[in-house]
Amino acid sequence: MTEVPALADTSPQPRQRILSLLAQMTLEEKLAQIVGFWEKDDGDAVAPLQGDFGEPPTLANFSRHGLGHLTRAYGTKPVDADERARWLWEFQRGLVTNTRLGIPAIVHEECLTGLSVWKAATFPTPLAWGASFNPGLVEEMAAAIGESMRTLGVHQGLAPVLDVIRDPRWGRVDECIAEDPYLVGTVGTSYVQGLQSQGVHATLKHFVGYSNSRAGRNFAPVHAGPREVADVLLLPFEMAVLDGKARSIMHSYAEIDGVPVAADPTLLTGTLREQWGFDGTLVSDYFGVAFLQLLHHIAADLGEAAVQALTAGVDVELPTGDAYAAPLAEAVRAGRIDEAYVDRAVLRVLEEKLDLGLLDAKFEEEPPTGVDLDSPRHRALARKLAEESVVLLHNDGTLPLASGRRIAVLGPNADRMGALFGCYSFVNHVLPQHPAIDPGIDAPSVLDALRDEFGAVAYAAACAVDDDDRSGFAAAVAAATDADVAVLVMGDHAGLFGRGTVGEGCDRDDLELPGVQRELVEAVLATGTPTVLVLITGRPYAVDWAMQRCAAVVQAFFPGEEGAGAIAGVLSGRVNPSGRLPVSVPRSAGAQPYSYLHVALGEGDEVTNLSSTPAAPFGFGLSYTTFAYDELSAPEQVPTDGYLPVVVRVTNTGAIAGDDVVQLYGRDLTGSVTRPVAQLLGYQRVHLRPGQSKTIRFVVPTTRLAFTDRSYRRVVEPGAVDLWVGTSSDRQTQVRTELVGPVHPIDAESPRWTLTELAA
Repeated sequence: MTEVPALADTSPQPRQRILSLLAQMTLEEKLAQIVGFWEKDDGDAVAPLQGDFGEPPTLANFSRHGLGHLTRAYGTKPVDADERARWLWEFQRGLVTNTRLGIPAIVHEECLTGLSVWKAATFPTPLAWGASFNPGLVEEMAAAIGESMRTLGVHQGLAPVLDVIRDPRWGRVDECIAEDPYLVGTVGTSYVQGLQSQGVHATLKHFVGYSNSRAGRNFAPVHAGPREVADVLLLPFEMAVLDGKARSIMHSYAEIDGVPVAADPTLLTGTLREQWGFDGTLVSDYFGVAFLQLLHHIAADLGEAAVQALTAGVDVELPTGDAYAAPLAEAVRAGRIDEAYVDRAVLRVLEEKLDLGLLDAKFEEEPPTGVDLDSPRHRALARKLAEESVVLLHNDGTLPLASGRRIAVLGPNADRMGALFGCYSFVNHVLPQHPAIDPGIDAPSVLDALRDEFGAVAYAAACAVDDDDRSGFAAAVAAATDADVAVLVMGDHAGLFGRGTVGEGCDRDDLELPGVQRELVEAVLATGTPTVLVLITGRPYAVDWAMQRCAAVVQAFFPGEEGAGAIAGVLSGRVNPSGRLPVSVPRSAGAQPYSYLHVALGEGDEVTNLSSTPAAPFGFGLSYTTFAYDELSAPEQVPTDGYLPVVVRVTNTGAIAGDDVVQLYGRDLTGSVTRPVAQLLGYQRVHLRPGQSKTIRFVVPTTRLAFTDRSYRRVVEPGAVDLWVGTSSDRQTQVRTELVGPVHPIDAESPRWTLTELAA
């Protein structure tokens, strides 16, 4: 039997209050606080293996001793928000008045691209957040989402996703922010701060390693050494916990080197609790505890799975209580686990409920009515984020399109609302199970937006996103032949478990455009009409051929309900494109996994006949104006435990106003272990009028150059460092500095953020 130390009442009054509650609880009442309940929908699954767990008990019976979490009360199926709020308030009142201890439940929802409920605003997908390089705007968006959640009585949001992209073949890339851990950390932490500013809790996911799955396959084993885990995969979580004060974390489904994270106390207790001081709740990914038996086969039954997860540090089983209810009760009574572990988890849940105000909530007030979940403020934020996230990959001067030109709009994503949204949007996540239900939000298609922008245009869908039907090619070719320019709107359809070309469980073994889309592009190019390729996707595809042959290539990562207008604005020039790639554009699937953070031998040019060089690097993006950098300066020497001030001037050398994203990179030239050839140290978005200059001062803590050494300590080592401004592979201006002094070990108290200052 495993044991934990006895709980000591040495804390102030709030702690005494929850300890008193705990002391009154029966085992059944304790277990009720560490499980969720999910009413299964009558359609297809929206979670992996959702249908493999039998019929649950009724909510009334399941919650008779109380309830920890109510799972997706609004977001499981399309429900009227007013009616559901009335139901929810009545249910919560029932917990207050009809259970012995009177403790309401935490209500959680998905909120990755906005609150994932019917008729709520749908924002750009996280890849677009990364492309914007604008954490302040992401924080504003998250605050708007959090306000909607709080108004509806939702307490916890299952976002942001802090998985660092390691392989674009993985289906869940569209949920991720970037392939750079610092960009993920800064943008993701800003999301946390925005959401939690509204009195609701963010849940970081998926802790940790999920995105590093072998061959980009969902749930595949992760083979990452402790150095890669510490220096790449953990960094965004560390930032969101220590700097963002995230109140909840969700474990990943991954197994790292044979140990499932859900049963790994080294990560869930050692790293999170002991090293970082995390004091919130750790919840399971849906069915993740049961998967220790069902998929990982490290537990003989659900009771043993519960014991392993609970002792490792998983406090709450979501979405239901398959393992933490009856199986865990039996394990406690049989002496297979000390009840003190249950107490530990219950106390953490009670602390969260105290923080959320639930221990004093009576739900005697009337529920909200007439809540505008897609207000003008939501739309304005969605529009701005969409506009700042569109990336111009290639342009021979065709863009912006001159007025009066005859335009043919072609392709499967031109007139399809779902093309604008990611996998965890309500439209693509839930509504496919309810095809008769109206989407409930106004989201013009790209075709609609182009007609608004340019007037009459010709149109032909030509093909679907992912089939082999070429019967529409002839109409598309005819329309292109008669036009001055052809705009091909191509890309992905986000879905679940094979029902999309990208999304959870929708992985790829190639990185060609799905279906016959490339053939359509080739057929249109053969007409000789200048062709603009617009990609609306949830991952980067291998489109180097298009960048060489199309007149222009525009990349939008699922840009949300205002995304079509943003794309049309870029094509017309109303919007000067300013997005930058948060993930490299690959040349081939065979070069994967790839990251710009590779070491010298990761490129492979001189030692193999196969190059991994991407078609467009991390940080790349064109504008309709031009920018120049000069006066880059840095001290010749900086102590290993200090700060590195770097100053650069940026000038708009073109004829129109525009936003630049000034990116500062570094390379540690010699280390005790191999170091990446480029590493993002800081960035700043800046708006400049024609001819205007601004000076940017980066204050880089030397800990941004820290890494895990041969003894597995995270340290800053002395030595030469190259610094440059540009993209990850384009050094437009550079300087060298030297870190001097002893090896400097870093810890949770060390700074993690580069500060920036702007001056005229």
